[in-house]
Amino acid sequence: MAKLNTNSNAYIIIYSAVLVVIVAFLLAFVYQALKPMQDANVALDVKKQILYSLNIRGLDGSEAEAKYAEVVKEEKDLDGQKIYECQIDGQNIRVASLKGMGLWGGISGYVAIDPEGKVYGAYFNHESETAGLGAEIKDSQAWQEKFIGKQIWDENGNVVLSIVKKVEDPATQVDVVTGATLTSNGVDAMLKDGLKNIKPTKAEEE
Repeated sequence: MAKLNTNSNAYIIIYSAVLVVIVAFLLAFVYQALKPMQDANVALDVKKQILYSLNIRGLDGSEAEAKYAEVVKEEKDLDGQKIYECQIDGQNIRVASLKGMGLWGGISGYVAIDPEGKVYGAYFNHESETAGLGAEIKDSQAWQEKFIGKQIWDENGNVVLSIVKKVEDPATQVDVVTGATLTSNGVDAMLKDGLKNIKPTKAEEE
């Protein structure tokens, strides 16, 4: 029987091909095995972000699941945009999901709206903004809390909530994140685009 030549090109190619197939199979198996867990983690993260916009923070996984089930009463779809009908302390609060572009990539967020058409709370996220600068839209709770109480629409239904370098109207404006004007501009555009099609509630119209 001829001795197998492990130094031949044919052997190396076949060995490499078999190894690639085995590794690919193992990776696919692991991915499928972990996917339900990954999907559950993503869903939990979304729920936590919605709770953050409702000023509910510091909950672990099971606590967040329970609180979400308690306060979120209905999920609606508005032309592809998710709207969550919630109830907090007897108030009907709507949470609008938002998507936009920052300086380096996608940004997103949730804005909670009280019956008077003001911001009840807000939470923003990002994919790749600069740490310590643009990333502060996510990392700075203090900056997110500046939105609380701001008026969202004027009497004609136009979005007046905005992010500016110099606040001249404290009722509707929030100052930019220090050193992150372009990311702040992205959040401003996201707010205006994401809130323009949401109609005021009857309480707001009155």
